[in-house]
Amino acid sequence: MSDAPAADVDSTTNACPECGGRPKTSRGETVCGDCGLVLSEYRVDHGPEWRTFADDDTDPRRTGAPLTRSRHDRGLSTEIGRSTRVKGRKRRQLARMRRQHTRARISSKRERNQVYAFTEIRRLTSVLSLPDRIRDHACSLFRSSQSEDLIRGRSLEGFAAACVYAACRVAGVSRTVDEVANAAKATESEQTAAYDAINRELGLPVGPIDPAEYLPRFASRLDLSGDVERRAREYAAEAEARGISVGRNPSGVAAACLYTAGRDAGADLTQRDAADAAGITPVTLRSTYQDLRSDE
Repeated sequence: MSDAPAADVDSTTNACPECGGRPKTSRGETVCGDCGLVLSEYRVDHGPEWRTFADDDTDPRRTGAPLTRSRHDRGLSTEIGRSTRVKGRKRRQLARMRRQHTRARISSKRERNQVYAFTEIRRLTSVLSLPDRIRDHACSLFRSSQSEDLIRGRSLEGFAAACVYAACRVAGVSRTVDEVANAAKATESEQTAAYDAINRELGLPVGPIDPAEYLPRFASRLDLSGDVERRAREYAAEAEARGISVGRNPSGVAAACLYTAGRDAGADLTQRDAADAAGITPVTLRSTYQDLRSDE
């Protein structure tokens, strides 16, 4: 008997390594029909494990949506669907079941708050074009805030917006406070108060915002070339080395660096245009621009 390792054998192409006979596969086991050598004991089906009891031809699904942190029950709840083929008494019965099921999904005020806040977080991340990882992290921050009892007496909308902004800060995604506040249902003061509580109590791993994070988006809004953006990055590094960016609005520093680089390249760019792209005033831009030009 050969010591060759057993392998998955295709009976149509492979021969038995012992006698050269033709292998046969039956019930997951591949055996040589001539000498009886077992070539493969297990056969793994790598195809999709799908099954449905509705319509095998057009809807070959067995599983539902994947687990997600953006739902209060992580997406594990059952849904009672709708059908136009059901009429009369049966249709009214299903409507009552659907209504009672919806009420039973939320068993406490804590879960009700999560449903409302997670809906707002999903809306915000969609409006701000943020990836799913930011959405899931924001929902996790809201859960942690609930566990630490930070939400009592504060706005749910403010905490939802603060969680989205905090998730952006942790992930290094460039979104300003004004951008999140303009898309949120909460006021900027509610968002700021909630973010301060989250940052203080949860100890977020965030540091000062690098103005260079805003350069690609602002350059795209102003329709500036890649050379201007690269030159603006050099100005941003220079501003950090000289301490110009310390204590200043990072979006204002980024706008000033783009304006300075645009002036060097002869681009048709005004202070008002650069300031509007960053959501600041021309005065804020001008002060940083003058400091960048001071040693030239």
